[in-house]
Amino acid sequence: MSLSRKALVPLIPFACLTLLAFLAAPVVAAGDDDIPRTASGRPDLSGNYDVANLTPFERDPRLGDKQFMTAEEAERIAAGMAAADAAANAVSDPGREAPPPGGDGSAGAAGAVGGYNFFWLDFGNQAYPIDGRYRTSVLIDPPNGRMPELTEAGKARRATVNPYLYRNTGDAWWIEAGDDPYDGPETLTPGDRCIYTGVATTPVRSLPYNNLKTITQTDDHVVILVEWMHWAKVVRLNAEHPPAEYRSMGGDSIGWWEGDTLVVETTNFLDSQSDPRDGLKVIERFSRHGPNDLLYGFTVHDTDYAAPYSGELIWPGTDDLLYEYACHEGNYAMGNILRGARLLEKEYYEKKGQAASTESGSE
Repeated sequence: MSLSRKALVPLIPFACLTLLAFLAAPVVAAGDDDIPRTASGRPDLSGNYDVANLTPFERDPRLGDKQFMTAEEAERIAAGMAAADAAANAVSDPGREAPPPGGDGSAGAAGAVGGYNFFWLDFGNQAYPIDGRYRTSVLIDPPNGRMPELTEAGKARRATVNPYLYRNTGDAWWIEAGDDPYDGPETLTPGDRCIYTGVATTPVRSLPYNNLKTITQTDDHVVILVEWMHWAKVVRLNAEHPPAEYRSMGGDSIGWWEGDTLVVETTNFLDSQSDPRDGLKVIERFSRHGPNDLLYGFTVHDTDYAAPYSGELIWPGTDDLLYEYACHEGNYAMGNILRGARLLEKEYYEKKGQAASTESGSE
């Protein structure tokens, strides 16, 4: 049994609840097609899955509409990741100098101040074939495997949403800008607050870490427990969405069976933490891909983009267990973000007061 890297040891009550949920699931019967099935005959999707996958989400634009790569090309991608992993985990020089103020400017979180080293990251170790063929991208529509263009409305909406990262300029720039990104916990992003990560939940993407999912299934509900940020996506089968004013960060999910495929429709999203996120609907499709894995497909209808986009990836079954993502309990970063902001504000007003005193003395 292995732990996912960022997860912490679970509390005993959580472990007990998880065990009870599995004990309450319908008895599984094997079908003639080797697909595990519930007592009611539906494909049994329950289990643990690690969706870390080296298949790129978007296709290299140089490949155009080339949808597949060879097994040798997929092996080279895996070898490249293994080499990068080994190099990043090599012993650091103990005599190295500290990075310059504001970071060294390299790509990623480590290029600025803070961030994880490679030990905490898990991009996966291979690309997974679908029906025996390796994809050049998770995205399959548009045909070029690239995200559609943003609409003007989408650009305008995104300009009003707080970004996840602000450039560290070393001063309290927000005072003169009239912004309040560091006013308190409620003005920080859902990611900073350990509340929700959309790209880990709906639709699901392979991410740098915390890629475990646990599915529990009954005849009228399917629950997908998402490791990052420990979000339980509850899918009500053969149900209807509530009125539009009932919303959450992860939206409202209903589902139905089309043959041996579970179709899930999610809408009624919140944007950020309180504003309605209109114009977004996600359709997901879950089906067995052999006895242990799932084939996961999604189509996103989003008015931010000029067209819908769709993708597919394998959810490989795993013996690893999804432990509690105890981000809130260890979220020292959020407190330190706010403390740092208060210090910068103090320096700002001290410098402003010194400047005013100097100008007054020179008169």
